[in-house]
Amino acid sequence: MSLRDAIEARLKDVFAPEELLVTDDSLQHVGHAGAGDGGHYSVLIVSDRFREQGLLERHRMVYDALASLRKEIHALSIRALIPGDI
Repeated sequence: MSLRDAIEARLKDVFAPEELLVTDDSLQHVGHAGAGDGGHYSVLIVSDRFREQGLLERHRMVYDALASLRKEIHALSIRALIPGDI
């Protein structure tokens, strides 16, 4: 399983998102540390579990969900929304 697939599976398990898009942005970062191993990712996740949470707490929730993968992820861009935000 690729790291992108592992990120996606973990976020689906934890958040049961209405929408989830995990993008490997590593090619845009060639020459940066971590880029060679697919370490740069963007996540768009829409879940009701973020309701009543501020932006910082939503990001913490995503980071906590991915804690077991942190050593493999060099950079992570997160858009964590609730249904209706898009």
